[in-house]
Amino acid sequence: METEVQHTTKKRRKRVIIVTGATGNFGRLVVEGLLQKLPAEQIGVSTRDPGKADHLRQRGVRVCKGDFTDPAGLRQAFDGAEQVLIVSGTAMGADGVRQHGDAIQAAKDAGAKRILYTSHQGKGEASIFVPTRENHVPTDALLADCGVPYVSLQNGFYAESALFQLRGLKQTGTIALPIDGPVSWTARTDLAEAAVALLLKPGLLPDGPSPALTGSEMLDFSDIARIVSEILGKPVEREVVNDEAYRAMLVKQGMPDIYAGLLLSLYAAARAGEFAIVDPTLERLIGRKPTTMRQVLEEFLHEPETSLFQGR
Repeated sequence: METEVQHTTKKRRKRVIIVTGATGNFGRLVVEGLLQKLPAEQIGVSTRDPGKADHLRQRGVRVCKGDFTDPAGLRQAFDGAEQVLIVSGTAMGADGVRQHGDAIQAAKDAGAKRILYTSHQGKGEASIFVPTRENHVPTDALLADCGVPYVSLQNGFYAESALFQLRGLKQTGTIALPIDGPVSWTARTDLAEAAVALLLKPGLLPDGPSPALTGSEMLDFSDIARIVSEILGKPVEREVVNDEAYRAMLVKQGMPDIYAGLLLSLYAAARAGEFAIVDPTLERLIGRKPTTMRQVLEEFLHEPETSLFQGR
């Protein structure tokens, strides 16, 4: 009679698609997209807290504990992987690159035939945007040297990141931020859909860094203020805040200084045109027009809990 251990080992030897960070915003969307296309037993997830993925286990998905700070645990979590989608972690600088490198090595050790990684548009060694310069560029170099076919997804800037910048609207009715520049804001749902397409049909893109995966329009925060005004039927002003004053405000609100600096690098990079890129590749991968920033804003603004003018 087959023991439970033998049964588990057999199950783990099935070749599966592994998704890291499966309970996070991006990984969750990818897993749900895969479940619409594949049997659950062909999908595995790696997460720091498997308890948060019980809903996936109940649907037949293989759930394993995998933490970027635990290389041995990653190797176990990736056992039997046909492909691995490495969703970039939150650690910055050398720590983040080391963790990504451990994940790449774990995928290689597991015999994965292909690795996908969530990088970022506009990358470059001279990038002003800190995550690009300190995390994505070095990680892309590790991928290029790992000896496993890979695609580095040059994801457009999440439209949801722009929503984070609007959090002060509720109190002030204004968008008070440093000077920025045009950004091809891209819906996270679209990027997850593209990742699913590439996992299911590896030949859609050649190996290596992808083209920029972006929305179809470039907007700065003055444009966003105009769109918000049109949606709400109320004037929303775009105010310019000095960089250092904005940084001081963020720190006063409890944001660690390192992350305040990271956020400021977004505006500086936007001013330099690093995110002023529009490319048709995302539309081709998902088979439709990308979600517009207006659509993202309409959904956000019409949620009662995010009403921006309560009490006004």
